[in-house]
Amino acid sequence: MTTTTQDPNRALWEARARGQQTPAWETLATEPGDVAVEAIAAPAGLWLRPPNALAGPAILAIHGGGFVGGSAAIHRRMFGHLARAAEVSTFAVEYGLTPEHVFPSQLDTVTAAYRWLLTSESGPIAIAGDSCGATLAVGLAARARDEDLPMPASLLLLSAWTDLEADGTTYDTGSDPFFTRELVRGLAAGYLAGADPRDPLAAPLHADLHGLPPTYLQAGAEESLLDDSRELARRMREADVEVRLDEFPGQVHTFQMAAGNTAVADEAVGKAGSWLRSTLVR
Repeated sequence: MTTTTQDPNRALWEARARGQQTPAWETLATEPGDVAVEAIAAPAGLWLRPPNALAGPAILAIHGGGFVGGSAAIHRRMFGHLARAAEVSTFAVEYGLTPEHVFPSQLDTVTAAYRWLLTSESGPIAIAGDSCGATLAVGLAARARDEDLPMPASLLLLSAWTDLEADGTTYDTGSDPFFTRELVRGLAAGYLAGADPRDPLAAPLHADLHGLPPTYLQAGAEESLLDDSRELARRMREADVEVRLDEFPGQVHTFQMAAGNTAVADEAVGKAGSWLRSTLVR
């Protein structure tokens, strides 16, 4: 069966649901123009430096992929578009994948990258993540607060995965072609490797959210994980966190990966970049 959708992001997830591995995820986005790319060995990752980047501030970008896929290289184009929109140098961190690496290994890795940025950069640091990258972003912010590290200036969470038990009602109401409740629970089980799915450092819905920085969530209005963003936003408001949630009609999971190829992805990345810049430049 072939897809009839004109949305390349939805078409990719339809292909994945059929067991096809093409198109490659990284090809959804266009090249982000004149963003300079520099590979770093320790911590492993990629610096993405747009022209006219502000001196001082930085963004730590954490890729998604369900803890089984994704990489700094696969997400380089999307994060490059985000860096350009914010006009801020962005470090896309690499971390280990399951089954070789399980909770809390990934959180330890991104925390180490954050500590490195705190010592190597002179300005405030924002954290951005998509899907399980957003999972790690919230865990990192909570750990920074609890360990008395300087807090990130802000959190940008794209199609956030916050409920590792996949209890949201939008698994039953959206038109997401790939992310079923069974699949997401399987990804969570692989990451947790026996740990509690309500561990506050693993599952943002069960974290202590008090004292977290301003947060901007974006989600597709048709994605199965929409309730993950809605419920996290609700709980953040209860914890007196400044939070914004934008839902994009007709879109499914991580639609921002099509930056440069769809108007809605460009709109979302543009809004995200402008918001990040506003939190980094006061």
